[in-house]
Amino acid sequence: MVKKKEITPIGTRIRRARLDKKMSLDTMANETGLSKAAIKQIEGGDKRPSVGNLLLISRTLQLDSEFLLKEQEGTLEERSQAYTKRTDNYAYTPLTPGAENKHLKAFRIVVDANTRHDGVGFHHEGEEFVYVLEGRVEVQVGDHVNVLEPGDSLHFNSGVKHDLRNTGDVDAELIVVVYAP
Repeated sequence: MVKKKEITPIGTRIRRARLDKKMSLDTMANETGLSKAAIKQIEGGDKRPSVGNLLLISRTLQLDSEFLLKEQEGTLEERSQAYTKRTDNYAYTPLTPGAENKHLKAFRIVVDANTRHDGVGFHHEGEEFVYVLEGRVEVQVGDHVNVLEPGDSLHFNSGVKHDLRNTGDVDAELIVVVYAP
């Protein structure tokens, strides 16, 4: 019988990296803009980081975001399945492997039908580009709601609070490119 290796959760890898760098929660909070409570929830596995927060965390810890997304242990099939990480309402897969210390990151994102991401919205320094492959989504940037369908795109200042929701009855598939200076 082959013993199944356990997959290290993303929160555990973030905590290990923070502790390896001897970085306090206060420092992490000040560098990312996340609250200490939010960081504890992420590290404890109670909350999954958004793409924007993952980029902030990886930059703060001087890690490639791919290191945090992909699994280092398990069978090839387990690693392949785990490479796509699920947040509460969407799954994202990095499209820019080996982009450590780069400012531009691209992701394929699948947003479950009729869902929105929990939380009060995202904001992170830089710019964001969204291109819809399938489905219908609403991207709220500040107070403005943008309705996007297949073939539509949106480029915006990601420093403005923004949120994403799938308003359709089918899963939506997007390409999202994030630029973080």
